[in-house]
Amino acid sequence: MTQGRFGFGVGLSPWPEDFAVTGTDWKTRGKRMDEMIAIVRGLLRGGYFDFDGTHYRVPRIKICPVPPVPVPVLIGGHTEPALRRAARLGDGWMHAGGDHDLLVGYLRRLAELRRAYGREREPFETHVISLHAHTADGVRMLEDLGVTDVIVGFRDPYHMPDTPLAEKIDYLRRYADDVIAAVR
Repeated sequence: MTQGRFGFGVGLSPWPEDFAVTGTDWKTRGKRMDEMIAIVRGLLRGGYFDFDGTHYRVPRIKICPVPPVPVPVLIGGHTEPALRRAARLGDGWMHAGGDHDLLVGYLRRLAELRRAYGREREPFETHVISLHAHTADGVRMLEDLGVTDVIVGFRDPYHMPDTPLAEKIDYLRRYADDVIAAVR
């Protein structure tokens, strides 16, 4: 259905109250995330799969249909454990925005960790939110840093809800013409 254009982004909330409301142990969230990733990957391979972990048990089951190509698991987060998880288990990393210098530091750290885990030669997607992605030169600069995908927002929450649809479409066309076409 997605023709290989779907990436599964996962991450852990940094707020303990998010776990308290569901009665989920805050301290084991990382180990549980690791098991969840293993379960999703196992189920998406096709065939029968079972899992017997510390936190989850899945009886021998099969889901159909499965994607013809593996679904990339993109790990989100800026903390050291999140970066480690992305480097160790992920097919990529998702940035949540913020200061450009911090982004550069996260990218450097991911490269170090991927080398440490022996995964530096494996394909790895890096999705970032950056104001630099609004210009062709900015996208090229991000690409030079190792960024594979940019996440670009086209709405101003204070003004866009009242902006006519034609104006929004014009903005998207300008972005396609001025940025996308220029960096292809």
